[in-house]
Amino acid sequence: MPEDSLPQRIPEPELMVGDEQAAAYAGADFTTPHNRFINLFAERFPGFGGGAVLDLGCGPADITLRFARRYPAALLTGLDGAKAMLNHGVAAVARAGLASRIQLRHARLPLPDPTALPRFPTLIANSLLHHLHDPMVLWQTLLDHAEPGAAVCFMDLLRPSSREEAAALVSRYSGAEPEMLRHDFYHSLLAAFRIDEVCSQLVAAGIEGLGVEQVSDRHLLVWGVLG
Repeated sequence: MPEDSLPQRIPEPELMVGDEQAAAYAGADFTTPHNRFINLFAERFPGFGGGAVLDLGCGPADITLRFARRYPAALLTGLDGAKAMLNHGVAAVARAGLASRIQLRHARLPLPDPTALPRFPTLIANSLLHHLHDPMVLWQTLLDHAEPGAAVCFMDLLRPSSREEAAALVSRYSGAEPEMLRHDFYHSLLAAFRIDEVCSQLVAAGIEGLGVEQVSDRHLLVWGVLG
């Protein structure tokens, strides 16, 4: 086996708590992957018209805002465990004039009291799974807060086959970004899961109705209607 192969993930810190790191992410240009997420949702749920949506790990709310603009009848609740990131999100929502349709809440998963949050007919998440040291936290949160038959669309990074491939992806997609973002992207790739690992997680959680597929050279998508 090559020395730089990645048969197992290498976890990274769960939360981005520093102000400098949060500001870097809030100011970065994620237009391409974030628009890709919105388009993937639209392709897989063409009948979606709006309603309550839970955005898990919303960060500075860039995808939350893009989703709200794409679907004017959607009412979004965004959760994130990092206050520094949420501060940027709250400011962005206010600037966009969407505070009446987007509520951001500081909460770290798993919620100590799941009953403090209702169940939702639609749940979305982007780049949350690879941050979690225990991936089952995400799937239990889904079971706790999804209505029966809920639409689910979670996109995340896909772990490459080697450190060399991870470095090449960083160079290809983040070569012009600040060093902090390049560093974080590299380590996030090492912390990400593979498709077979996510499938095993879903089986272990007893979750039915969701599929897992590769949607780019660095992303996987978990989506479907919860059984």
